[in-house]
Amino acid sequence: MAVSAETERQVVKPALVIGAGPAGLMAAGELARAGLPVIVAEAKPSVARKFLMAGKSGLNLTKNEPFEQLLSAYGDAAGWLCPMLTAFDAQAVQDWAQGLGQELFTGSTGRVFPKVMKASPLLRAWLAELTGQGVEIRTRWRWAGWDGDAFLFETPIGAQRIKPVVTVLALGGASWARLGSDGQWAGLLAARGVELSPFAPANAGLLVHWSDHMTQHVGQPVKNIAWQAGALSSRGEAVISARGLEGGGIYAVSSAVREGAALTVDLFPDLSETDLSRRLAKPRGKASLSAHLRKSLNLSGARAALLMEFGRPLPQDPPALATMLKALPVRHAGPRPMDEAISTAGGVVRTALDETLMIQALPGVFCAGEMLDWEAPTGGYLLTGCFATGRWAGRAAARWAQAGVSAPMR
Repeated sequence: MAVSAETERQVVKPALVIGAGPAGLMAAGELARAGLPVIVAEAKPSVARKFLMAGKSGLNLTKNEPFEQLLSAYGDAAGWLCPMLTAFDAQAVQDWAQGLGQELFTGSTGRVFPKVMKASPLLRAWLAELTGQGVEIRTRWRWAGWDGDAFLFETPIGAQRIKPVVTVLALGGASWARLGSDGQWAGLLAARGVELSPFAPANAGLLVHWSDHMTQHVGQPVKNIAWQAGALSSRGEAVISARGLEGGGIYAVSSAVREGAALTVDLFPDLSETDLSRRLAKPRGKASLSAHLRKSLNLSGARAALLMEFGRPLPQDPPALATMLKALPVRHAGPRPMDEAISTAGGVVRTALDETLMIQALPGVFCAGEMLDWEAPTGGYLLTGCFATGRWAGRAAARWAQAGVSAPMR
């Protein structure tokens, strides 16, 4: 008696993806394209919540810049991620989004966005494609570890078990727990002998205990400045918040600050110290120093507020004051708590994985996305890294399922 296609599908072990963020969905698509039945298990009631949240301020998909420059944004992990980013670079990200019907534009800084400046249309198109490929998404399925050789899940209908032919873990980092990235999976992997690096906040704002005079400046952006911490520098702006400093300029140097590097801000990145000293040396008569700074350097608003907050008592000597303006020490109380960070450092370390992102201690189990031990600044790099590693792990997992071996990727 002939076996129907549906019956045949039911007896074939599925490929399992745990986590329905960008990395997990990318992996699921690759597995489905390889002809495997795919189940995606997601702990939350809906998928890609952090992806959607990122899209509320304009979905920055990637950064349109030379590959070497893009790669350098991944810091110490650049060599590790290079093959994955080479295989799915910034242009590939754009081609993929456009293939899902999204019109894109590139801003003046090279950042690439959908013209609608939202994540939801792209996500809807993506999910429709995955559904058409036969991918099954099960929400409210929280991974609870293993039961023998089966993956165990807590679900609204009780404990459920899946014995997959291959698995991709795309469980996110440990920030924004309300959106699904709570890092609770780390204990499950550690119990199986998987080496992990401790989580730490990345792309995090700084806590600053402002003096009372800063209250009037809360919410103001600080522009035309440059931040320096250790070997990292950034020309990005920041925003004065009630609890400290936020924004892309701070996020870009946050890893160095987290490691203990002193933070300074250059209030005049387009002027040399000599230029500043010469302007400050002009006679000021009976004008106050703040009035002299405003008149000679056009220093006012949020930049002036930072100088008064961190520079008191201000040097009266023009060369000394110029030095301070070029490297104003920023006093802070460290990064914001990890759950308030945009992303996290730490996770599954490189040495725990082979070159295909398979966990060496767990053959047939692959990892992707933010749960890997890499970090990058905002500006499209985070999503590009998640897309690239998800694609890489998905393709490797498909090869494993089909051939039973973990072969080098190209």
